[in-house]
Amino acid sequence: MKLREMTLAELLALHVQIGEELRARGISRSANSLTSDFAEYLFCSAFGWEQEPNSKRGYDAKDSNGIRYQIKGCWLHRRRKDRQLSALRNLKKRPFDMLAGILFADDYQVLRAALIPWAVVNEHARYNAHTNSAIFHLRDGVWLLDGVRDVTDTLKTLN
Repeated sequence: MKLREMTLAELLALHVQIGEELRARGISRSANSLTSDFAEYLFCSAFGWEQEPNSKRGYDAKDSNGIRYQIKGCWLHRRRKDRQLSALRNLKKRPFDMLAGILFADDYQVLRAALIPWAVVNEHARYNAHTNSAIFHLRDGVWLLDGVRDVTDTLKTLN
């Protein structure tokens, strides 16, 4: 298949078909961002966490001990190098126990992944009044913070 030879309509149809196939394989659960759905799939598959319904507020999964995980992914596209995760709502109310964060390369290969305690996220996130949410970046220094667990190798085995 030569993408450059395809019409716009053919490319868009292929995009839809790929999305449907990812949903059929259980990798994607919604029509939302592939990055978010793929991050949830990888973490839950790797650690055996139970995914919450898509409408659950504050966390995406629980483990067998009841620990609540907010799962966030960041796709580092060649045109977008920012490591800002999507909005964290109601952070001060502690809606999760751990943030499971992952950085994806341009081709969706796992670059780095970490489990970050809520207290660490709370300390290093900044409030954004415009979105009424906390903003957190998965910078390299995060992996050096106390309590952060590097799980990159575990997730790379599934990718």
